[in-house]
Amino acid sequence: MEIDMSEKIHLVIVTGMSGAGKTVAIQSFEDLGYFTIDNMPPTLVPKFIELIRHSQDNDKIAMVVDMRSRSFFTEIREVLDEVESAEDLDFKILFLDATDSELVARYKETRRSHPLAPGGRVLDGINLERELLAPLKNMSQNVIDTSDLTPRMLRKEISEQFAGQNEQAGFRVEVVSFGFKYGLPLDADLVFDVRFLPNPYYKPELRNLTGLDDDVYHYVMNHEESEEFYKHLLALIEPILPGYRKEGKSVLTIAVGCTGGQHRSVAFAKRLADDLEKNWVVNRSHRDKDKRKETVNRS
Repeated sequence: MEIDMSEKIHLVIVTGMSGAGKTVAIQSFEDLGYFTIDNMPPTLVPKFIELIRHSQDNDKIAMVVDMRSRSFFTEIREVLDEVESAEDLDFKILFLDATDSELVARYKETRRSHPLAPGGRVLDGINLERELLAPLKNMSQNVIDTSDLTPRMLRKEISEQFAGQNEQAGFRVEVVSFGFKYGLPLDADLVFDVRFLPNPYYKPELRNLTGLDDDVYHYVMNHEESEEFYKHLLALIEPILPGYRKEGKSVLTIAVGCTGGQHRSVAFAKRLADDLEKNWVVNRSHRDKDKRKETVNRS
């Protein structure tokens, strides 16, 4: 009986030349919703697949399998023969390659030794690895030469080859409000400062509220400078989002800050998230919205 593709486990084994970009590749699969494992010993692959069959947690798996020795290659060939015969697996090999000169340049840049020539010349290790991997490369359904690819270009290539038809390559926008007094969000890609706007903190009736409360929200937004700033902010952000997605970025974090992260930044982050989620996947958070309450309660 033929198994429906939707019921199959989708397995991608990522392998290839050391230094060709396997770390970037496995991160790309994670962005696409795959369960990922880095540097899986070949002999454990069948046992792991058996666990996945019984877990039902995720039917998309990507794992990096590295070449280290001739015996290692013999093991992986045996495992691949076993995996290929399983009817409930949609199985592919992604092989990452690069020219010898590019691989040598990357090793020099990182000052690492080659795993197959730890005490010798990098080029000797590359030549040995290429010889050992030649049969595996011939078996691979997907081969990507990363010689001229930046990490973003490689992410884009993998997304185009492995993202499902209904997936938006995992791209989403994170909108976060924060208070400058507590420090910048470390993961922010774009930061906007709204401290120049009138501060509701100095209105006693608004002080203990937040930008999510209607009274504060309308107080912030009803100023002419607020409306003018927001109009320009949205006009700046909306046209650049397709470019970020096209370049293979999986998450764009937009941070909006005011002094304490309770009033103005919260109101602006809310409005921005409301508008952007009309066309994009958006998550919103207000990092410091309740910080002042917590401080008061502890004192």
